[in-house]
Amino acid sequence: MSDEREPTGPRPEPIRFFGTTWVDHGGGYALRRVGAGIGALVTAAVGALVLRFGYEGLTIAKVGNLVNMLVVVAFAVCNALAFRRTWEGFSRRPDPAADASAERSMQSMLLIGFIGSLLAYALRTLTEAPGEKLRRKEYEEALARYERRRAKSGKRGKRR
Repeated sequence: MSDEREPTGPRPEPIRFFGTTWVDHGGGYALRRVGAGIGALVTAAVGALVLRFGYEGLTIAKVGNLVNMLVVVAFAVCNALAFRRTWEGFSRRPDPAADASAERSMQSMLLIGFIGSLLAYALRTLTEAPGEKLRRKEYEEALARYERRRAKSGKRGKRR
């Protein structure tokens, strides 16, 4: 019979594609970062190709320069907003008090600007697993709280 105990205390939150390898950078962490970055770039390139086909369809349909310009501007704005929102999402949690209907309306813009989100993800993988800094900060704070509670309960136990 082994004396292995269930680990106590806070557990790190897994990150998509990385699990909990971000904690100690083990388990193929560097390879996962490279793979996730390349995957995001390839997906963004394929998405740009699909958008180009759509734009060429507008050109073939001869909808006019104004419509073509509006479509390009709309995609550029949506991609910029999606990039910024995704990038900020790696460093802070969304506001829980945010209006749910505003979040739903923003989802369609983020969907249209998927290339911006993918590029933000790919760029973040150059320095860390996307969201690692935020989760590491939260995990270390949880560990510190746990250690303080554990130390306090240990002091109470010694007095009795």
